[in-house]
Amino acid sequence: MEQDYYKILGVSRNATAEEIKKAYRNLARRYHPDRNPNDKEAEARFKQINEAYEVLSDAEKRARYDQLGRHYHQWRSGQGINWNDISGSGGFGNFSGFGGEGSFADFLASIFGGGRARETYRQPIRGQDIEMPVELTLEEAYSGTERVITRGNKRRTVRIPAGTRDGMRVRVEGEGEPGFAGGPNGDLYLVVSIKPHPLFEWRDDDLYTDLKLPLYTAVLGGEASVPTLNGEVKLRIPPGTQSGKLFRISGRGMPRLKQPNEYGNLYARVLIQVPTDLTGEELALFEKLARLRGMR
Repeated sequence: MEQDYYKILGVSRNATAEEIKKAYRNLARRYHPDRNPNDKEAEARFKQINEAYEVLSDAEKRARYDQLGRHYHQWRSGQGINWNDISGSGGFGNFSGFGGEGSFADFLASIFGGGRARETYRQPIRGQDIEMPVELTLEEAYSGTERVITRGNKRRTVRIPAGTRDGMRVRVEGEGEPGFAGGPNGDLYLVVSIKPHPLFEWRDDDLYTDLKLPLYTAVLGGEASVPTLNGEVKLRIPPGTQSGKLFRISGRGMPRLKQPNEYGNLYARVLIQVPTDLTGEELALFEKLARLRGMR
């Protein structure tokens, strides 16, 4: 089978340490004996993957491997090596100072830790993390809520804290894919989405809602009821209130995620409602008002 360690891991010779680590983990999970019982080919592939990773994950070993090239495999297999061929091929240069083949073999052993790479057949591998979508109402995000998660035969109740935002991930430790060879399980992440609400719009820690005011209240002033996620509140409306005006109601917004006793604000945006079913007498009064204000 191919003995180019870069090809074994499926990475380029310029791959970063993180790319090598990621490739190794993916391949090790795929070919691990626990997933491929009685599969000799997978077992051999798994050993190759571990051998390649042991060298390429170590910066010094990788550098020496890059210099030795194919001669590294000759050394590992115990075959004779033409050291002049190595120096002539642009490897390490002239090794006459090492005193012959035996001394050079000792030198290589000191580089690579001696003999074959240690057996990593049962190396523990952490299980993969997984994600699961979960949808909340705005009321649930306001108060916090729970979800029962079923994984196989296991059921677990997960608490979702108040103030959890759209797109946030709630970590459930150890509920991901199982590990291999004694490795720890991965984690489960609940990916939160918030359902649209018919009354409120959520921005940062604040909520916005429309307040429909009768024309008469907007003109003369009065009182209006404003819905919140924690019951209605009464709002004093001054005379001459204009459409589009924002009233701030302190502390009636969303809870701050890591400060559950602190809340944002609620903003009520005025929408003036013009009556459409005026009687003749009412229309006459509006006509009189328009004349008084020079509009007629």
